[in-house]
Amino acid sequence: MYWTLELASYVEDAPWPATKDELIDYAMRTGAPLEVVENLQEIEDEGELYESIEDIWPDYPTKDDFFFNEDEY
Repeated sequence: MYWTLELASYVEDAPWPATKDELIDYAMRTGAPLEVVENLQEIEDEGELYESIEDIWPDYPTKDDFFFNEDEY
């Protein structure tokens, strides 16, 4: 399983919290690439709810990971 920002963007706006099956259904309904569905299918499912994209991809970059120098604008 591998994630990229592009692939993760397809489930970033999913209706969180969600189960694995709900995420797969959302990805298929929204026309996400096959890689997204395959990544979701590879998650070990223990029936848990995932609260956000960070639960399925812990290294997902957040806004805090980027440096913006807003004072220059």
